[in-house]
Amino acid sequence: MERRFVTLFVVSILFVVAPNLAQSQILFQAFNWESWRKEGGWYNFLGGRVRTIANASVTHVWLPPPTHSVSEQGFIYYYFSLLLLQNFLDMLTISRVLCLGYLPGRLYDLNASRYGDQGDLKALIRQFRKRRIISIADIVINHRTAEKQDQRGIYNIFEGGTPDERLDWGPQMICSTDTIFGGTGNPDTGLDYGAAPDIDHLNPTVQSELSNWLNWLKTEIGFDGWRLDFARGYSPEIARIYIQNSSPGIVIGEIWSPLSNYEGSDMNAHRQELINWVDAAGDNALAFDFTTKGILQLAVQGQLWRLRDQTGKAPGMIGWRPERAVTFVENHDTGSTQNLWPFPGDKVMQGYAYILTHPGIPCIFYDHYFEWNLRDEIHNLATIRRLNKIHPTSVLRIIAAEADIYVAAIDERVIVKIGTRYHVGNLVPPDFHLVAHGNQYAVWQIRRR
Repeated sequence: MERRFVTLFVVSILFVVAPNLAQSQILFQAFNWESWRKEGGWYNFLGGRVRTIANASVTHVWLPPPTHSVSEQGFIYYYFSLLLLQNFLDMLTISRVLCLGYLPGRLYDLNASRYGDQGDLKALIRQFRKRRIISIADIVINHRTAEKQDQRGIYNIFEGGTPDERLDWGPQMICSTDTIFGGTGNPDTGLDYGAAPDIDHLNPTVQSELSNWLNWLKTEIGFDGWRLDFARGYSPEIARIYIQNSSPGIVIGEIWSPLSNYEGSDMNAHRQELINWVDAAGDNALAFDFTTKGILQLAVQGQLWRLRDQTGKAPGMIGWRPERAVTFVENHDTGSTQNLWPFPGDKVMQGYAYILTHPGIPCIFYDHYFEWNLRDEIHNLATIRRLNKIHPTSVLRIIAAEADIYVAAIDERVIVKIGTRYHVGNLVPPDFHLVAHGNQYAVWQIRRR
């Protein structure tokens, strides 16, 4: 009896510490670049679609930034003043600041969000929780917009959104390398974000107050996961501090670096950057697999041989560390009305056939599921993933990777084919039967006995 108790106890501990490795998981990005415009509020609108989202075997939902953000009118005044001092902003920065939510100011003020108020958000999260879906907040802490100007006329006086002094900061909380905003803090630990003051995350007060805010989002609002926006803006060691202090159920970093050369060494360096970040950020840190997205959207254009690297593995982060990779076809930046790095529109379902059958945690984009008339196909692939228990560390065996065809077996239970070649010959054994097919993709699963 004692031995049995110890065994059960150990198994239980392993499940608590590492529940993700053996379970099928699917993330759903539940907004796009125009969601803030929705009449009646996005949160209320999305509440009517929770059941449909849950039916796609979704386990996690990624919601937009929940806080107050600079207004359209404030944006014009704020940046007119800024541009007098700064010659230009890069294209990514310009496009991102135009969306309300990614220029946060009063972090505790959730009633000023253009997606809905705090009550609407909490009600939405409760609906997802009833469906056993974990809600992930889009956390924008690299930078922050100030509420007031100092005596020199520089916007660097912050308001936290509460009657007390929480998150009420001054220029000492801005990186000293951010001279445009008069920062007097420590040097930046990451990349500069030109559109707003870069926060000094080496400051103990900043670390303490942001950690308290993250915990408030968990206990008061109901979030249990973070998506770290522009995580290249501060070091992974800084990210690790916030992860440890807030203990989210899941955390995913946005590490988006250019992928200009898709060949061997550059491709490996690109995915190695993602791996370096998750290793430094902590044991439960994940990263969006931008390497896989870049290679996949090129491969489906008649270059499917790219989907097998020199060692026979998948060429993205999922080829090396699938348990820490979140794969995706599109998001609000790469697609939607931003369209900064779009997947070929007529080949999107090939992308989903790939990520929904492969290791890693796949992410479904709102637009594709609700606006592209692809719901039934994506739902079917998601169901196949769940029924066959495909999980982040499932075993991938690439059977063929040529210009016009890619075939792979997952856990020897599912076989997927993408590409223009119709006949698969003897690549699919006779004990597998077809369970899904569409434009240039097909999926088989082993016959049940």
